[in-house]
Amino acid sequence: MEFGRVNISELDKIDLSLPPDPASNKKILKGKAVKDPKVYVGCAKWGRQEWVGKIYPKGTREAKFLDHYVKHYNSIELNAMHHKLYGPIATAKWATKASRSLSGGKDFLFCPKMYKGLTHSGKLGEKKFFMTDFIRAVKGFGKNLGPVFVQVNESFSPKRKDELLKFLETLPEDVQFFMEVRHPAWFAKKENLKELFDLLKKLNIGTVITDTAGRRDCLHMQLTTPTAFVRFTGNSLHPTDYTRIDDWVKRIKLWLDNGLKELYYFMHMHDEAFSPELSIYLAEQLNETCGLSIQVPQFVDK
Repeated sequence: MEFGRVNISELDKIDLSLPPDPASNKKILKGKAVKDPKVYVGCAKWGRQEWVGKIYPKGTREAKFLDHYVKHYNSIELNAMHHKLYGPIATAKWATKASRSLSGGKDFLFCPKMYKGLTHSGKLGEKKFFMTDFIRAVKGFGKNLGPVFVQVNESFSPKRKDELLKFLETLPEDVQFFMEVRHPAWFAKKENLKELFDLLKKLNIGTVITDTAGRRDCLHMQLTTPTAFVRFTGNSLHPTDYTRIDDWVKRIKLWLDNGLKELYYFMHMHDEAFSPELSIYLAEQLNETCGLSIQVPQFVDK
C-alpha cells in the first residue's frame, strides 16, 4: 500500500505512537470483556509470488496460493474486488476452496473492499447496477463473508458529506460495512468527523482505522460499533514496525478487556514481501498478551 509512504530515513522523526482513545469509545465498549471475542488477522491479498518459499512451499503455482494462505490466516482484506467486479460464481469458488483447505473447524472470512467503480468515480449511489452486481458477488461468499469496507478516494472532501451520508443510508442492512475517509479536511475539523461518526453509529457501520507513517491523522481510534477494523502499514521490518505493533497489542487488550466483540487486523507493507514476518510477530504478541489462540503463520521448508 503506497498511501502514507515516507522515506525510511524519516521514520525516526515521526511520532508513531497511538493517540489516546476518544472518550466516546466508552459508550461503545461497555466496560466488561465478552466471552470468546472473535479476532481475525490477515493480509491484503494472497497472490504474492514473494511468499513462495516463505509461507507457500517452493514450486507452488499461483492457482494454489489461496489453498496455502488459509492455512496461515483466518481472514483476508480482499483488495482484488476493489479493482475488478467479480461475479458470485467466482466468489463462491473462492469460498469453497478456502473451506476445503481448512481443518479442525477453523473458519475463514473474506473482507472485500467495495468496487472502485462505485466509490472512486462519479457520484456515490448513481451506479445502482454496479451496487446490485457487487452485493450479489459478495453474497457468493456465503458463510465465509466478513465485513465489507467502503473507501472513498483521497479527493473526496467533507464538501460532499451530504452525498456520502445519503449513500451510506442506502447500503443493505444484511451486510456489515466499515467506512474509511482519507481527505485531510475530514480530520482537520472535529465537527466533520463527529457528524460522520454519529451517522455510522446510527447505521451500525464501523470505522476503518488506518495506521500508516505518513498520515497520522487517519489514526483516529474512533469505534462506532464494538468491532474494530484496523489497516496497518509496516515499513519493511524497520525497528519501528515492532514497537508500533507492541503499542497496538496493548490497545487491543484494553479494548478486549472492555467489551470489544470482534477485531479485524490486516497487515500491509509498502513491500508486501515482508508481510508474513510482521504478521507472525503480531499473532504471537496477541496470543501472549491477550490470552488468545490465533494461528501463527509458519514458514515452510524451502
